[in-house]
Amino acid sequence: MLTILVINSKGGAGKTTITTNLASYYAGKKFKTAIMDYDPQGSSIQWLRIRPDDAEKIHGANAAPTKGAIPLRSMHAWVPADSEVVIIDAPAGAKGLLLQELVRKANFIVIPVAPSPIDIHATADFIKELFLFGGARNSKAKIAVVANRVRSSFSPVYGSLERFLNSLKLPFLTSISDSETYLHASAKGLGVFEMDEAATVAERRELMPIMKWLNGQFPNRFGSRIEDKTVSLEGSRKLAAFRTGTQNVTFLSATGRFKPLTPQS
Repeated sequence: MLTILVINSKGGAGKTTITTNLASYYAGKKFKTAIMDYDPQGSSIQWLRIRPDDAEKIHGANAAPTKGAIPLRSMHAWVPADSEVVIIDAPAGAKGLLLQELVRKANFIVIPVAPSPIDIHATADFIKELFLFGGARNSKAKIAVVANRVRSSFSPVYGSLERFLNSLKLPFLTSISDSETYLHASAKGLGVFEMDEAATVAERRELMPIMKWLNGQFPNRFGSRIEDKTVSLEGSRKLAAFRTGTQNVTFLSATGRFKPLTPQS
């Protein structure tokens, strides 16, 4: 299965907005989709509870440990073995063994950051921790950053973050506006790709760079490398074979090359 981790150690970055819109997008493309919600607030699980009956099915797994209990996995954290796309909504402040576990699960890591100097500084520190202690340095997961809840089409506060990401060769994918459309969609248990297209043109345009990156189209903002290839998730014969259970899947490695990986639940 393809696993996408949405994470930032700081709260208020809009992880659930990214998670739910990614999930609804892939579900709308007829992929068997699941959300694993590690956040004790359970915002993604709550979103699933209010999701309309006629909307595409998305499985919800409550992976948040019970307060004061040993963090053992329960039936609530179960994800169907035939899931094709799993999006993990990580908790704020994830570190240590939990952070390492989340990184191990991921093929892609999306880090949303809010447009304030405090949030950007905290995100830079978190990315350092992700590499030094979270296992990202040795992980095959591809990592990118998304600006979220942006109120201006141009925000100079991102300059320092972009320079930091450039030094690590990490892409800065897109800026997502602080639009009420996301709130309206969330209140209905939907994503913007499931809302009226004419009313969500701007929001869809903002999110598409994430989808293209996840599909293998590495952005050129900091310069693409020769080994970065364009690979369509929807048109991939390898994924089609995986959906029918006929052969192994290949996933993108951290360098953009394909590595064979045996499907697991």
